[in-house]
Amino acid sequence: MKIEFYKYQGCGNDFILLDNRKNEYDNLTQTQVAFICDRHFGIGADGLMLLNLKEGYDFEMKYYNSDGAEGSMCGNGARCIVKFANSIGMHKNNYYFLASDGKHEAEIELDGIVRLKMNNVNNVEARTNHFILNTGSPHYVKHISDVALMDVRTGGKMIRNSKEFEKEGINVNFVETMEEDKIYVRTYERGVEDETLSCGTGVTASALVSAHNDNGFNRVEVKTLGGNLSVEFDKKDDEHFENIWLNGPADFVFKGEVKVPN
Repeated sequence: MKIEFYKYQGCGNDFILLDNRKNEYDNLTQTQVAFICDRHFGIGADGLMLLNLKEGYDFEMKYYNSDGAEGSMCGNGARCIVKFANSIGMHKNNYYFLASDGKHEAEIELDGIVRLKMNNVNNVEARTNHFILNTGSPHYVKHISDVALMDVRTGGKMIRNSKEFEKEGINVNFVETMEEDKIYVRTYERGVEDETLSCGTGVTASALVSAHNDNGFNRVEVKTLGGNLSVEFDKKDDEHFENIWLNGPADFVFKGEVKVPN
C-alpha cells in the first residue's frame, strides 16, 4: 500500500501527518504505524497523526505513538496538525478541533507561531521531590540543578518503568529553573521510549508547576533541546490552572510517498 504523507516538526518533535478526510487510512495497523515511524526502515518520526473529519469541529486529531499504539494528547503534534490543516486549505482565524482529551482551540499568528489552548488542570499531586499531573497526557515533573548534565534516557526510563507507572506509563520531565520566568525542560516520553527533543504536554506541565506568580497570570519561557516555547496561564491555586496556552513554532519539513507492507 502506498501512502502520501507530510512531515512536520515542532521544536524538533517530528510527526507524520496523513490527510484522512476520505477515510483512506482508518485501517492502519499498529505494525504499519510503527513501520512508518521507524527511523531506519520507514520515514522516521516521534508519532503519526490522522486528520479526520468530525461533525461540529474543523477536524479531529487522532494520534499514534512511534510504537504504533494509539496515544494520548500531544501538544507539539497538535500545533503541527493545525499548520497542516491550514496548508491543505482549511484557512481559519481560529481552529476548533477534537483530540483524545477533548476540544481544543488554536490560532496561527502572523510570524507562524501556533497558539494552542490546552485543557484546564484541576489536580496537581505534590510529592516529596516531584509532581504528578495530567495536561492531556500524564507527567512526572522533577526540578533539578543542572538539566544539561542529566542522563535523561536512563533516569527517565527507570521512573517510567517503575512499579507505580510500568503498566500505564508516564512521561518524565527534568526541569531546571534558569530565571524567575524561564525554565529548561528535558523529557523522556512513553511510547517513544526515549528522550525527545521537545514535548508539548511536558513543557506545559513543567511550566505550571514552575509558576512565578502565586495567583493570576503567568507566562513561562521554556527552553528545550529542539527550541523555545512559552506557556501562558492563569493560576488559581497550586492545583487549579485555567486559560492555558502553549505557544511555539510548527514547520513543514517535506512530503512524499511511502510503501507500507500489508
